[in-house]
Amino acid sequence: MPLPAKKLLTSFFFGFALLVALIAFFLKFNSGQKLFTAEELALYNGTDDSLPILLGILGSVFDVTKGKSHYGAGGGYNHFAGRDASRAFVSGNFTGDGLTDSLQGLSSTEVHSVVGWRDFYFRSYKFVGRLVGRYYDSQRNPTKYLKGVEAKAARGAQLLEKQKIMEAKQPSCNSRWSQDDGGEVWCDDGFPRLVQRPLEIALTGKMSKRCACFNEDQLGQAGLEVYEGCDYLAKRCRV
Repeated sequence: MPLPAKKLLTSFFFGFALLVALIAFFLKFNSGQKLFTAEELALYNGTDDSLPILLGILGSVFDVTKGKSHYGAGGGYNHFAGRDASRAFVSGNFTGDGLTDSLQGLSSTEVHSVVGWRDFYFRSYKFVGRLVGRYYDSQRNPTKYLKGVEAKAARGAQLLEKQKIMEAKQPSCNSRWSQDDGGEVWCDDGFPRLVQRPLEIALTGKMSKRCACFNEDQLGQAGLEVYEGCDYLAKRCRV
């Protein structure tokens, strides 16, 4: 005996709702949307062969098991496994307080570099979820901190491009170094001089110098420094 139309409609909507729920469940746990706490992520640090190896960067979590020789126990990058150590990607401090997700005090270009590392993991490894904390809340929404990091990284990219354009106007010296002979800089055209990078304060928070090549009629400019022990018109200088 056929079901009444009302019951058919009810069954249809029930079945549809169940299908939607199943799809949502699948997407949540199988399409890179799993949420991790710091304690949960720590379990995937490469010490348990039955578990994948995961790492976090800027709150995004990746499966790096295919790089087990690097990220597994005893590997050179094992300090990144089972945690979000975003800061260490640019600081090089792989111990203690250096293994933190805080980017406080980093310059805009250093933050830009961390974002670049995150993009590398998106390209090279499987994205498996988000880490609840500094960068994502329990609803998977990016936090104000992450939005600030993204904005700072964008400023860093703009500064790097501006500096690249500025430095292209004054070509850099050629250089080489060996353990036996030490370092040497030279210019195919012009004369090597040390010059301050004016944008470096904004880039890294400290001044630095680069070697650039200047024509003879430019050597009287303020701020040009002759390498110690190098003749005024020498085209090559030991450093």
